[in-house]
Amino acid sequence: MKLIGVDFTSALSRRKPITLAVLQVDEPIESAAPGPSTGLHCRLEHLDRLDSFEAFDAWLQAPDVWVAAFDFPFGLPRAFVEGLGWPTSGGAVWSTLTERLQALARPELVAHCRAWCDARPAGHKFAHRATDATAGSSSSMKWVNPPVVLMLHAGAPRLLAAGVSLPGLHEQGTDPDRIAFEGYPGLLARSVLGRESYKSDDPARRLDAPRRAARERLVCALEAGAHHFETRIDFAQWRADCIEDAGADLLDAVSCAAQAAWAWRRRDQRWGLPQAVDPVEGWIIGS
Repeated sequence: MKLIGVDFTSALSRRKPITLAVLQVDEPIESAAPGPSTGLHCRLEHLDRLDSFEAFDAWLQAPDVWVAAFDFPFGLPRAFVEGLGWPTSGGAVWSTLTERLQALARPELVAHCRAWCDARPAGHKFAHRATDATAGSSSSMKWVNPPVVLMLHAGAPRLLAAGVSLPGLHEQGTDPDRIAFEGYPGLLARSVLGRESYKSDDPARRLDAPRRAARERLVCALEAGAHHFETRIDFAQWRADCIEDAGADLLDAVSCAAQAAWAWRRRDQRWGLPQAVDPVEGWIIGS
């Protein structure tokens, strides 16, 4: 079984590629608690960097067997979607909304988000999804810092086109061997570091000692399984790379892979998803 974490970007380049971390399952962690709460022992098989959407699409569409967590939102806040007058019910609502989203150019999508925010008072600009509250994630409407709505715009249509299965959102007529979940590495990081920062894309902070120390603590926690998603990971030859990568793309991909492992461990319990997932908004796995 391949368990994959995907650190995604909507501003893809050789300097900022899409990063894939691929885990292979070794054996369960010994634990006094039986059942799905018992973690896994995995080894990091390889890290891949894809510097074009063509390469990402080719990987995504290739026949294979995997469970993956992708670091981008799968849906928009219901209140915002209702405000746009888009459909919010029906058996294929996620695919319908994703097609609507894909039909918008980026400037159009940003204009819709900006208009929503401009009409609301300070402190209440953005609508949020239910899962944002439980995961501590940004609104999927944000177009800057971080530009998650652009990541949604670039990522969700690719999942739809590839025919992968999204439990709770989009399963009928999809490939059951390729399972996709929304991940969020910040959820794992906070279970270890609290609010302490562990990364920066600012070149001036490449040698930032406190952030490097925080990344090393995260790596140690992932090795021990001492984090929210329980998976114990053998980093093999990539340990130093994950610590020294100041932008933490490698470490975020590994963290998402740990989320995929958490879901796979609960595959007979609805993958750990709540009983009711809003197909408009989606859900961050493990939140």
